[in-house]
Amino acid sequence: MTLNASHPLMDGRTADSDLITAYRGGKPERRPVWFMRQAGRSLPEYRELRRGIAMLDSCLKPDLAAEITLQPVRRHDVDAGIFFSDIVIPLKLAGVDVDIVPGVGPVLGTPVRTAADVANLPVLDDEALEPIREAVRLTVAELGRKPLIGFAGAPFTLAAYMVEGKPSRDHLGPRTMMHAEPDTWRALANWAADASGKFLRAQLEAGASAGQLFDSWAGSLGVADYQQHVAPASKRALDHVRALGAPLVHFGTGTSELLPAMRDVGVDVIGVDYRLPLDEANRRLGGTTPLQGNIDPALLAAPWEVLEPHVRQVLAAGEAAPGHVVNLGHGVPPEADPAVLTRVVELIHSVAP
Repeated sequence: MTLNASHPLMDGRTADSDLITAYRGGKPERRPVWFMRQAGRSLPEYRELRRGIAMLDSCLKPDLAAEITLQPVRRHDVDAGIFFSDIVIPLKLAGVDVDIVPGVGPVLGTPVRTAADVANLPVLDDEALEPIREAVRLTVAELGRKPLIGFAGAPFTLAAYMVEGKPSRDHLGPRTMMHAEPDTWRALANWAADASGKFLRAQLEAGASAGQLFDSWAGSLGVADYQQHVAPASKRALDHVRALGAPLVHFGTGTSELLPAMRDVGVDVIGVDYRLPLDEANRRLGGTTPLQGNIDPALLAAPWEVLEPHVRQVLAAGEAAPGHVVNLGHGVPPEADPAVLTRVVELIHSVAP
C-alpha cells in the first residue's frame, strides 16, 4: 500500500510545505497554522452555500465539500485545508441510520448496545467511499502546494455515539460496556476502527497529505481504561493508513493525562487542547514529539490586547517541541469573527520560526 506517484506528497507539491516540514520535526520557512473547524459555521460564505442543505448531504456532494474546504484557505491564508466532512460519515456510508440533528449533534435511529446489535452492523464497502475520494481530488487540485489534511473520528468517540445513540456528557454507556461486556465493546470498537480507518485511507490515497484522528470524548477516560480498552482500536484504525507514509496526528479534548498513551498508538504528532501549556505537554512526551495547538478558542472573542499576548505565549511555549504547528486548543466557535482569525494568522506568520 503506497501513494500514487501523482500524489501531492510524492510529486513535490506538498512534501516540503511548512506544515509537513513541521509535522516531521523539521524547521519550516514560516510558522504553519490551521484551525480545527476552520471550514464551517463561522464563515458567512459557508452559511450561504449550505442554505437548505442538510449537514450530511453537504458532506456527500463532492463539489460542495471541496468548496467548503477551500473557503477558509482563501480567506485566512492558513497553511492547510482540513477536509470538510463529519466523523459519522463512515457510519452513514455503511448504511447505519444516523443523522446530524441541528442543536443536538449525531443521533442514531437505533443505539448499538448488545452483542447482537454489533454483529448486525453493516460493513463499510470501499466503493461507498467514492464521493469522499472525488471531493478530495477536487480540493487538492485547487490547493496546489498547500496540503490537505484528512481526518477521521477515533474509535472510542464513534463507538460512544453509537452506544448512547446521541451526544453525552459523561459517556456512561460505553464506559460501562467496556467493563461489563468487554467482548461486545471490543467488537464494536474494532468495527468503528475499521470504518474510520477506511474513511481516512480514502482521503489520503485520493490526495490528502496528512491525517488526523480526532478523539473528542477520550477525556472522559482514565489512563488504564484508555490503554486497555481504547488504544488497541485507535492503533487498528491507524493501521489502515500507516504504510502510506503521510504524517499522522492524534488529538483529543481533555486528554492532558493521556498524551503519552495517545502518542504510543503510533502517530507522528500530538495535538494539545487549551488546558495544558505546550512546554508542559512537550515535557510529558519526552521532548521527542512534534506538537499541534493550542490557542484558547475562548480568547478569540477577547480584545486584541488580550488575544495577541496569548498567541505569542503559545508560540513561545511551542518552541520547546521538535516541531510546532499552530492551531486552536479545540475548534473554531460558530460565533467567532472571521476577521479575528485572519489577524491571528497574520500575526503567527509575522513571527520568525
